[in-house]
Amino acid sequence: MAGRIRDEDIALVRERSPIADVVGEHVQLRNAGGGNLKGLCPFHEEKGPSFNVTPDRGLFYCFGCAVGGDVIKFIEMIEHLTFGEAVERLAVRAGIQLRYEQGGYVPKREQGERARLIEAHRVAAEFYAERLAAPDAAPGRRFLAERGFERADAERFGVGYGPNEWEALARHLLGRGFTTAELVKGGLAKEGRRGPIDRFRGRLIWPIRDATGDVIGFGARKLLETDDGPKYLNTPESPIYKKSSVLYGIDLAKREISKRSQAVIVEGYTDVMACHLAGVPTAVATCGTSFGEEHIKILRRFMLDQAEFRGEVIFTFDGDSAGQKAALRAFADDQKFVTQTFVAVQPDGLDPCDLRVKEGDAAVRDLVAGREPLFAFAIRSVINRYDLRANEGRLAALDAAAPIVAGIKDSALRRMYAVDLDRWLGILDEQFVIERVAEVARRTAAGPPGSGRGRQQERPQEPESPHVRVEVEVLKLAVQRPALLGPGFDALGDESFSRPEHAAFYGLVLAAGGMGAAGHGGREWTERLIEAATDDILRSTVTRFAVEALRAESDSEERYAAAMLAALEAISVDRAIAQVKGRMQRLNPVEQQQDYNRLFGELVALEQQRRTLRDRAAGS
Repeated sequence: MAGRIRDEDIALVRERSPIADVVGEHVQLRNAGGGNLKGLCPFHEEKGPSFNVTPDRGLFYCFGCAVGGDVIKFIEMIEHLTFGEAVERLAVRAGIQLRYEQGGYVPKREQGERARLIEAHRVAAEFYAERLAAPDAAPGRRFLAERGFERADAERFGVGYGPNEWEALARHLLGRGFTTAELVKGGLAKEGRRGPIDRFRGRLIWPIRDATGDVIGFGARKLLETDDGPKYLNTPESPIYKKSSVLYGIDLAKREISKRSQAVIVEGYTDVMACHLAGVPTAVATCGTSFGEEHIKILRRFMLDQAEFRGEVIFTFDGDSAGQKAALRAFADDQKFVTQTFVAVQPDGLDPCDLRVKEGDAAVRDLVAGREPLFAFAIRSVINRYDLRANEGRLAALDAAAPIVAGIKDSALRRMYAVDLDRWLGILDEQFVIERVAEVARRTAAGPPGSGRGRQQERPQEPESPHVRVEVEVLKLAVQRPALLGPGFDALGDESFSRPEHAAFYGLVLAAGGMGAAGHGGREWTERLIEAATDDILRSTVTRFAVEALRAESDSEERYAAAMLAALEAISVDRAIAQVKGRMQRLNPVEQQQDYNRLFGELVALEQQRRTLRDRAAGS
């Protein structure tokens, strides 16, 4: 067993793993002002970006789901790793050799499981790529050439060849120090009677990479007539490969997807290659499974799709019935995007790869450019099944297409497509069609009788009171600009805070030495607070206050800090005034004159103090 990673090595990993770069490999980030970056949260569904990254303090925080932490925590969560595995993952990325408390340097075979499997796949990809040049790989080279791919194209995409031998790859990996258990667990080999046997034999091989560029699996195409396996064979599910959340080509396409706010979904590995080589560098494909919700999450993170409907997701399908069914399946997921969704269909049934071979690169670009809105394609696909020459056929087509139109969430867009439906059917009675669609929409919203199902309105988030907003601003200053608060913050007392988590955070700051120990804040002060936090809730609170931008302009932060501190003190004085007034109301001014006069004097002094504080608070 490997020992505990040395603290100084963990600190070095954090230092050499800029959080903006690491997070940016998984999420499209944009400038949010104040030194912050913003994107769509990868940990929950959301319409607008509430995921913030603060590079100066090395932290991330989502104001939607309240998760946050440093770069190690992000890798733990995004890749489902333990703390130690996340550190090892980042260490490999940064080129750092980790040291462990027990026994100094630890060889790679003792590192985390994920790191070992990733390394095994990297070595396997190199092995396959080298074997593509071997004499026995001639069928693979011929397959590529027939589809218009040259040697340089194969090298660009890492295409390789799996020798038609029982254990060629297994021998190679075992000779590099990997174990049989690792080969089997990673899906590179299967258990045989005399040891591990290769999973992919006599096939053309495509390495499948995650968004960071690591090889996590392979896709293999049958070449030999003697191969009785399926046409395409993919890596099975493994600790590093989940086919429902993998997109082939995402490592090559992610930057262009972010830049253009466009993603083109194709059906195969050669289609991805053809699109990229033809000038459509946003193409990706699923790996042995239909396009689904997890794939949508990946694309949304890179496209940063929002309510502006600026982005485009374009599905390419064959023009046959199977392609139309695939498009209709995509329609079911369409509205999980906020972008516009399109279909690009080649009438003669050619996929992008065959189209490029037959008509050239420009034809592939024209296919994508000639896209049609997915809603329109789905509706047309349904009504084309009916004979529209007779009233009976037009009415049947209307009833078949109405549920599709009724399923459009945007009411204005739904009405516009109802008008289009009337025109496509030739009924020439817009109001009749609109009412027919509206009736279907009402039935869909209500659900079956007794189901209790209907469209639920999102409950609006309860707005913070002005008092709570002042507390939040002061606590953010205590993390981000502690020198601006000074000893006045330490003298507040936890009774100044109305929420338990705010009072707990205040106590944490005092326990860490207060403003006198905070200096000018920064990463070191934030890390000290996070380390001193006693539970995850308190750590999350620290992260939030370290990441959330101040409401002050940068050139007026000093005045703003003084005003917020005075406002919070004024709130405490308000509470004290209310308490004094309550005690006075319970006294008889005649019979308890001495006590009443004493409280009256306290009240006058408190009100004078409140006026002074409010003047200071207004001075911002």
